This record gives sequence, structure tokens and C-alpha cells, in this order.
Amino acid sequence: MKDQGIKRIRKFSSLSSTAKDFIDDGLLFSLLTPDGKEDDSAAVEAVIQKSLSKTALNLEDTALLLRVRKPELQEKILEAANRLKRNIYGNRIVLFAPLYLGNRCINDCAYCGFRKSNREAIRRTLTPSLIRKQVETLEDHGHKRLILVFGEHPRYTPEFIADTVRLVYSVKKGMGSIRRVNINAAPLDHEGYRTVKQAGIGTYQVFQETYHHDTYRKVHPENTAKGDYLYRLDALSRAFESGCDDVGIGVLVGLADWRFDVLGLVAHALFLQDRYGVGPHTISFPRLRPAQGITMDPFRKVSDEDFIRMVAILRLSVYYTGMILTAREEPGVRDRLFDFGVSQIDAGSRIELGGYTEIGDAQQVIQREQFQLGDMRSLDEVIRQLVKQGLIPSFCTACYRLGRTGEHFMELAIPGFIERFCSPNALLTFQEYLTDYASPETRVEGEKLVNRELAKISDEKRRELVRKRLEQIRTTEDRDLYF
Repeated sequence: MKDQGIKRIRKFSSLSSTAKDFIDDGLLFSLLTPDGKEDDSAAVEAVIQKSLSKTALNLEDTALLLRVRKPELQEKILEAANRLKRNIYGNRIVLFAPLYLGNRCINDCAYCGFRKSNREAIRRTLTPSLIRKQVETLEDHGHKRLILVFGEHPRYTPEFIADTVRLVYSVKKGMGSIRRVNINAAPLDHEGYRTVKQAGIGTYQVFQETYHHDTYRKVHPENTAKGDYLYRLDALSRAFESGCDDVGIGVLVGLADWRFDVLGLVAHALFLQDRYGVGPHTISFPRLRPAQGITMDPFRKVSDEDFIRMVAILRLSVYYTGMILTAREEPGVRDRLFDFGVSQIDAGSRIELGGYTEIGDAQQVIQREQFQLGDMRSLDEVIRQLVKQGLIPSFCTACYRLGRTGEHFMELAIPGFIERFCSPNALLTFQEYLTDYASPETRVEGEKLVNRELAKISDEKRRELVRKRLEQIRTTEDRDLYF
């Protein structure tokens, strides 16, 4: 295995020689230098209005928002993010669950509990029978969307990933089925992306972790696969060139200056849109959490208030993208951030290998996980909180299965048309959950929300069609109805 890892590192080096480094550290830091405009209400208001008009912000616009210090202007940024998110995505929150398949890894990332030098980590790769049991348990709770998570290791080949995706899609229990499988795994070469694409994957996520070159080198040793900054930066370019038009980017918040990494994310989104005509389908911003054998001292602590500002500014800067908030965050922070741009969350998550069947609702086993979770609430508890806040829990997968991805998605998302499909489809998938899986308390409150949202549909014919489909779900075994 060690020889295979070395061969892969050499292969990475040859591929990264053709990659374009579009991150200019000096430029990004210079944009964060105060120049007085951040205190200019008119200048800040102009940038906010640009975003609200559904125009992507450039680096200079984003930097201006990042430099704002006046509380009243910061509050305007939060209000605008809330308004923009609702204009484009409505008041829905998409739900998914992570499923960790294997934690063997050839990397030695300073912040990760799965790093190869961590002798306390319990290494494991789930067998097909164990995978099936995990998926059945997730279906029993009502999940329809999963993200499969793999360490970076020679045994986790594109073929292994593709076979796992096909297995997950094949598992059906009761009324349950997984309709969308996203991937979080190592960067691939062109052939590898073509292989996993054929398995019917959804979004392929590759996080740069940090766009700051020096910090990246500090936390990713050079003699590891992940030590090649350019190979990783070019990962999603290779995905597009291989036919994968649905990708996700992200950073690990707290490695470097969070403001710098926001600019890095925006620069990456602009680069992809300029080169391929398609920006990232999702942006993720997981915040550093404790992990077995990891000291947090070398890293930057990011306060809750700065974290909330960061999310709002990302929503304004890359307004069309789905924004993912993970269960790394404590419930209080998660509940607040529903209002400031977040459109997707995981819920009822267990990140230990085999955790959904072997750990269940028990406390976490830190030796078996990549990091500690902050939100251990069940899926039903999270859904009940969403309903309490007037948000529609959604398990919708219609866009992906109808080909509304890539350029087609951008054509709908950029002018804000995507919400026309999202809200009705969200209601239909939420009704499935209420009918098949919800606790009695959640079902009562959820039905009230469904009826309120149905009444908001202004087009009478569309409203009647949605009403009939909702009743069809309540009274028959017909499922997976969507527009």
C-alpha cells in the first residue's frame, strides 16, 4: 500500500504541473486592508443592492463587506442575506446525512483524527453488508439524500466509490429509498471522475481546506498526496472536463484568516463560472472541532458572531449556490444560521464508521470519528425545530434527476427561477416524511406548516395540483412525486 501511495503522489505531481493557480495571496490580503470605504454606508449599500439584484459579487465587492466593522452595517448585511436566500430558495432547508465508508488514509493532515500518524484511530472500511445495514437504518429514519465520505487511500479507488454508490441506490426498505448520493472523497484524475459519474453520483465535493498557500503547506506535509496544493486546487476543473457538472467547494474554517478563505472561495467560484460557465452547486464551511489526538492551539479560533457574518457574506457573494451548514456546529448556532443564507444541513448525523447501527443515539466514540459533532439531535428533533421557525424541511432531489444541473441549473438559479420548483417539491417530500416517519408531535405541527405553505402558492392551478399530490401521499403508497 505504501508503494501505491508513493506512485499516486508522483502521478499527482505530473498532473498539477498543468494546473492554474488562480489564488494570489498578496492580492487577497491587499483587498482586506482598510481603505475607509468600509465605513461608507453608501458604498456598502451599493454592494448589497448589487447582490440583491442577483449579480455575483467580485473580489473587491466581497472584500468591502468583509472589512465592515460598524454594527449597523453588519446588521444590514445579515438582513440582506436573509432576504436574498428567501428570494432565491424560498424558506426551505434541504436535509441529508453523511455516511462514512472508510477512514484509512495516506495523508497526515494536522487537524484530522483520521491522519495516518494517529495511532489511536480505529481503522475500518465498511463491508457491503454493513453498508446495507447503515443505509436501511437511515431510510428507517426518513433520509432520502446521503453524502458518502471516504478517506484518501489506494483501496478507495474510483471503482470502489462507484460500486458503493450503486449499492446505496439499490437498498430499499419499506417506503424508504435513497434518491441522491453525493461524494466527499479524494481528488481524482479525469478517468476516475468519468468512472464515478457513470454510477449516477450527485455532487462531488473537494474542499481546499484553506486557500492560503503557507497555511496549506503547514498543515499538509509535502510527502503526502494532499501536500500538492495545485493538484487539489485543480480537482474540480478536472471534474468538469470529465463530465461532472455538479461540484462542491469548501474550506475548514479556522485554519487561516477566515476572511482570506472567504475570498478564496469566491475566487474559486468565479474561476469555475468563467472557465466552464458553471459555478459550484454547493459551498461548505465546516468549522474546526476537537478530534482525537489533535490540539487546537495552533489554529485560529473563529467566534460565533464572525462565523455568522462569514455565512451571510458568502450568501451575498455567491448568491445562487447551495450553502451547507454541518452538524459540527452546536444547535444554537445552527438554529440562528437558518436565517442568514444556509440552504442545506445534515441532521441525525453519526460520523463513526458503522455509527448508525452500532452507536445509534449513544455518546460518540471519539477514536472512531474524524472530529466531534456539535449537534447530536435526531432528524425528527431538527425537523421540529425547522417547523417551529417557519421553514420547510425538504428532501427534494428533483433537479438532479430531471437534469437541472450544470448550465441548466445556473440558468434557473441565477435569475432566481429555481424557487418555483423548490417550494412545491419541498412540500411533497416533507409530506412523505410526515406520513411515513414523523413522531406524532412533529406530524401535527408539520401538517399545519404544509397547509400554510400550500395557501401561499399564488397560481391557482399549481396550488390545486400540489394539493392533490399531497393528498395522494397521505392516502396511498404513491411516493416520489415531483415537478
